[in-house]
Order: sequence, then C-alpha cells, then structure tokens
Amino acid sequence: MPFNYEYDKKLRIGYIGAGEHSYRNILPCFQYAPIELVALADHHTERGLAVARQFGAKHFYPNHKAMLAKEAMDAVFIVVGPDADGRPRYPELAAETLRAGFHTWIDAPPCSSASEITPMTEACIASHKYIATGFKRMFAPAYLKVAQIIEDPSFGGVSSFSLRYPLALPPAEQRRDPKAMAAFLDFVQPYSLLVRLFGECEGFTYLRSPVSGGVVINLRYRRGIVGTMHLTGGQAVTSPLERLEVVGNGANVVVENGIRLIYYRPGGSRGEATAGRIESYIGPDETAPIIWEPEFSLGQLYNKQLFLEGYVGCIRHFAERLLANEPPKQGNLVEMMHIMTVYDKIRNGKEGEWINLY
Repeated sequence: MPFNYEYDKKLRIGYIGAGEHSYRNILPCFQYAPIELVALADHHTERGLAVARQFGAKHFYPNHKAMLAKEAMDAVFIVVGPDADGRPRYPELAAETLRAGFHTWIDAPPCSSASEITPMTEACIASHKYIATGFKRMFAPAYLKVAQIIEDPSFGGVSSFSLRYPLALPPAEQRRDPKAMAAFLDFVQPYSLLVRLFGECEGFTYLRSPVSGGVVINLRYRRGIVGTMHLTGGQAVTSPLERLEVVGNGANVVVENGIRLIYYRPGGSRGEATAGRIESYIGPDETAPIIWEPEFSLGQLYNKQLFLEGYVGCIRHFAERLLANEPPKQGNLVEMMHIMTVYDKIRNGKEGEWINLY
C-alpha cells in the first residue's frame, strides 16, 4: 500500500477536534491515506496548537467557523465529544460544514436518533456534497475477509449468524433520557458490521435481562437470513469483546476478538474411513479449516491497531472515493439512516414483540 507522501493527488482537509481520540486513532491514519491536513481547529488553543504541530497542519484556528471561512479545502473531518447530555454533536456541526461547501467525515455514532439525520441530509442536497460516518468495523481486515468468504458460491449462501458484543440496554423507563442511553449508542458499531455483511434487516425482536441489561436480538432478512445479536452486558471486563460466526450451507466462518479468523471450509471430513471405523479425527488437508491471525512479532502494518480495527481502511475509503468523484460506498447517509432507525426501534419498541423496520 502507498504511504501518504507517495500519492500524486491528495484530498485537502480541515479537521475539527484535537482530543485524545483524534490523537490516538484518527490523525495517525493520515500517514496511510491520500490526505493533506490543511488546517485544524479546536477551542482548547494550547492543546490544539500542539496537535496541529504534531500532525503537520499548516494552520491552526481556535474557532472552526474561521477555518471554514478562510481555508481552501475539499473536505472536513469532525471528531468531537458529545454534549453535556451525552448526545453526539455531529448533526449541527456536519450540517454547518456541508453548507459551507465541504464534503464531511464524522466519527461514530453520528447522532442520537434517526430524526437527527434530516438536517445533514438537507445540507447534502443543498450543497451537493457527501457525508460519511466512520463505521470502522466495515473495514477491519478480518471482517473484510468474512465478506469475501460468504460471497463465494462455495459457501452455499448465508443461512444464519451470531454476533456477540458487550452492551447493556437501560430499562424502559430510562430510555428517553439521553444520558442513560449514551453508552448504548455504541450499538451502531457492531450493527454497522451486520449492515456491511448482510444489508438491511427487515425486522427483529429482543429480550432483555433485568440482571445486567444484557440483550438478545433475533433478526430476519429478506434473503432468508436469520441471526442473533447477543449484547453481553454484565460480562467481565477481562473478557474478549466480540465474536462473529456466519453459517452457510456446509461451511462456516468465525472471527474471535475481531482478529482471529477460522474458516471451516466446505467438503471437510473427520478422518478418512467408514463411519464407526475412523481411528483418527484428522481429515484431508485440502479441506481442513484455515486459521488466520496476526503474529504481533514484526513491525508490519498489519499488526497495527489502526489497521486491525479498520480505522485506516475507513478513512482511506472516504478519501479515495472523493478523489475519484464518487460518493462514499460505506458509511453513507442511507446506511446511517438504517442503522439509527434500528437503534430507535430498540429504544422505543416493546420487549418480546416483533418489530418491523419499514
């Protein structure tokens, strides 16, 4: 893959936000994407100046409005914390940057309700500019490989799946309180992965445990796929966070902890003799399971967290699509609307009832 300095053409961007998340996870990705950091804005002047110098921004602004008015840019990245009530501040800021004439990238979660996508949509239409949300799991290498495997005819088509992720849903009486629901907004991250792999679900039902707020969600898709999200609120802090399994027809693929991929290929067998007379459980090599995982010993890009979690892929996708005069394919307004609609339906829906999406 090319490094930043090897690209002939780069997306000129402004950046709003110089917090720790930006410092750790977003700005370092620009080393591996066709991006030129023109200017950075943050209302904490001392911190903002330090971050701007660290990542080579040509100009710094203590007020983002001045940056939008003065700088010649192609796009703006917005990475800021929530407001005092726990709501993401992206809808208002993104609408502002879009109307100022800039394509816009925002971090996830994009908002706290599907209704808040409306001002961003209207701003996109008025300005003829694009917006995308950084749903990083859509670009994690292990999950990209899952997408490739399940699309292959040999997998037999997807029949079912299960996804585990630690989240707790507040009780029904607290779900109108944005502060109480702030942590559950992280639902958009695991669900965005399901959108990348299977598209939009047509409906679901859920059950919640009163002990820990853990949730089991059963989903159905028009293509006949059924699946389960197990939101493991109450699990140990030391436990792995996520596990995905997708089952086809005679094959299945598992991703553990977001990085360890096991593909149980079609046509495999236990041993090579008549049933009941097999003395070894080891089958033929050509159909044996395949296991891939990082080795964490070498100074390779594939061992870096920025790549393993999908940050680099997500940001590079946005930049490359815009440079090609194409809209973002993942994380776009359509996917944002669907993801936030499912979130709203969980928050407002009744436990144990079937909930249709549309």
